[in-house]
Parts: sequence; C-alpha cells; structure tokens
Amino acid sequence: MLIGQLGMIAVGWADNIMVGHYSTAALASASLVNNIFNVAIFACIGFTYGITPLVGALYAQKRQWDIGATMRNALVINLVFSLLVAAVMGILYLNLEHLGQPEELMPIVKPYYLIYLAGLPAVALFGVFAQWSYGITRTKPPMWIILGCNALNVVANYAWIFGHWGFPEMGLTGAGWATFMARWLSVIIIAAMFMQREEFAEARRGLRESRLNRSTSRKVWATSWPVMAQMVCESGSFTICAVMVGWLGAIELASFQIMIMLGTLGFCVYYSMATAVAVLVSNAKGLDDRHAMRRIAFSGYHIILALALVASLIFAFLGHPIVHFFTEDALVIACTLTLIFPLIFYQLADATQITFANALRGTSRVKPMMWIALLSYIIVGLPVTYIFGFTFGWGIVGIVFSVSVPLIMAASLFLYYFLNTTKLVQSFNRPLEYTSKRMHE
Repeated sequence: MLIGQLGMIAVGWADNIMVGHYSTAALASASLVNNIFNVAIFACIGFTYGITPLVGALYAQKRQWDIGATMRNALVINLVFSLLVAAVMGILYLNLEHLGQPEELMPIVKPYYLIYLAGLPAVALFGVFAQWSYGITRTKPPMWIILGCNALNVVANYAWIFGHWGFPEMGLTGAGWATFMARWLSVIIIAAMFMQREEFAEARRGLRESRLNRSTSRKVWATSWPVMAQMVCESGSFTICAVMVGWLGAIELASFQIMIMLGTLGFCVYYSMATAVAVLVSNAKGLDDRHAMRRIAFSGYHIILALALVASLIFAFLGHPIVHFFTEDALVIACTLTLIFPLIFYQLADATQITFANALRGTSRVKPMMWIALLSYIIVGLPVTYIFGFTFGWGIVGIVFSVSVPLIMAASLFLYYFLNTTKLVQSFNRPLEYTSKRMHE
C-alpha cells in the first residue's frame, strides 16, 4: 500500500512539475481545480473505506461468499453515490465565476474541470475493488495497477501537455485527459482480476448469486458515510483554504498548490500505513480480540511517527531544491519557501489523526468520526484559518499555519474514541480479560 501511495505521489508531482513548467497560469488553474475536487475525490474514496472493516472481518471468519454479496451492494451504492457527487460538482461548475478567483484563469480552468468531473465514477469503482483487495490482505495487485496506470499517465502527460510525438499541445487540458485515461484503465484491470482469478471464485459466486438487500446495504452505508463525512470535512477545509488563498492572487494560489504537493508526500505515506492498521484492526475485530486491536494500532503509530520524522527532514533540508522542480517563476518560488516551516509544523498532528482515525475505522465504530471532523475542521478550523490569514494579516503563511489547529483537535478525539472502543473488560471479581483468540502474526 505504501508503494502504491508513493506511485500516486509520483504521478501527482510529475503532473504539477510539467504543468508548472508549462506556465504559472496553468499551475494556478490546476491548484484551483485540484483543491476543489479534493472534496469530491475524498468523498468518493472515503465512502469506499467503509467496506474495509466489513470485508476484513468476513475474511477473518473465512466467509468468501458473504464478501461477494457485500461487494455487490457496495459497487451499486458507491456508483450511485459518485454520480450524486458528480451532479453537485456539475452545479458548482456553473458557478465558478462567483468564487472570487482570478478571471484570467477561467478559460484554462473550465475544460480541465469537466474532464476531471468525468473521472469521478472511476475513482469510486476502483476504490471498492481496492478496499476489497486490502481487506483480504491482497495488497500487491492494487499496488501494481496503480504503478502501471500512473506510469502511463506520466507518459501521456509529457505527450499531451507539451505536444510531443505528433500529439497536439493541449497544456493543462492534456494533463486532464491523461488522468481520465489512467483512472478508467485502472478500473478495467482490477475488475478483470476479480472476475478471472480462481482464488476469488467463491466471492464471485456470492456477487452473482446475491441480491441487493437492505441488511447488507445498511451495513455498507453505516460504515461508509461517517468515514466519507470525516474525509469530506478534512479535505473541504483545505479546499476552502485554497479559495481563501485565491483571494490573495495567482502567485499565492500557485505556491499553495506546490505546498499541497509537498504535504501529499507526508499525507499519502501516512495514510497507506494507517490503511494497513485499519485492515489488521478489522481482522482482530472479526476475532473480538481487543488486545490485538490496541497492539496493532500503537505499533502502526510508531511506524507512522518515524515516517513523519523522515518527511519533516525532507521538507527541512530538501524543500528548496524540490520547489524549483515545480516552477521557474521566482515569485512563486519565494512565496512557497515561506510555507516550509508551517508545513513541517503540522506533520506530527497529521500523522496522529490519520493513525487513530483509521484504527477507529477498523473497529467499525465510525459514527463519532463524522462529528469529530465537523467540529475540528469546519466549526473550529475555518474560523481559525480566516483569523490567521486575514484578521491577523498573516496572509498565506497564516493560512497554512492554521491547518495545525483542527488536526491537533481531531487527533486527540480520534485517540480518545479508539481507546474507549477497545477498552478491556474488568470486574471486581475477575481479572482483566480479553478473548484468547490471536491473529496469525
């Protein structure tokens, strides 16, 4: 999962490096669209994450047919959900001019936006199959699919952005078409793997023979929408930050996009390890082993803290040369370099909230995640962002600094609920007890 996430980071970096060297206007436009779509993308991805604890628990109990039945319901629910999200984003498209963004960017923004929109259902469908594969501990197939499709994406970017090898020069629009192609190809490949491999025959039978039913659909919905709401609130806060940065100008918007790409290096790496935590916690949940659930979560946290330290060192010592990869615009470079320290500052809080949000997801107790995210990222986070950026007059530096506040609050609450959910049973007459069942190491 970590290698797969690094592959996604690599293609995101390649995308923005090529776009940044094409023009500052293209980079600023990509920043606006990508940050707006982060909410939609994370909504679709987050909605698929509810499948992991269900599949993980069924896998621990060796119930392959039921996994297939769960997949049938999950595929339909997630496809419908992605189309609803696409409809909302379509309405937003009709109102882009009212967001207070630089008018000169609109001719570049609009075609890129529509292409991005057409790829949303692919994100949802691939997510369902990927979470199924993670839940049954087959983590390598999604990795190879992601790496292969992303490599193709990078090659297509080079050809279509700049007009190489006989292709027309399309700029940012070319980057959009490359991403569209890679997303739908990944769905085709992973679906073909599920339908062809003999080891998944019983799960396929469950998918074919089962019917959509309220019981399974309710389980998928109950574990999916709170995780989705948590990720929407978190990504939505970043999107609104990007809109606020756009009020400052195109230079700041381009700098914010580079900072987001640097931050992705930490976020995606942490999330890959945290997804592994969620899978293994869900396996332990299937065996009702609370001791193992805690042991797995804190073991994962130690690894993620080490990864956060590595990411911080990269930002501190290699931030300057890395920024130069994205653009040659001296003003954008100077603005971005002022954001390195705020970026480092929030790594610990980000690593902590990602770990225990996913550990809590693995327990299937996901409802608290929704109100924690709403309170931390929206009710507290957005006013703090405006105050730091505009009331205090700290500009883009204040906006990036403000991100740490909701992350610290969310991290604390996720940890509290995970410990509360996995507390061991104790009475006055019996010693501390937990199930004697143990997962295979």
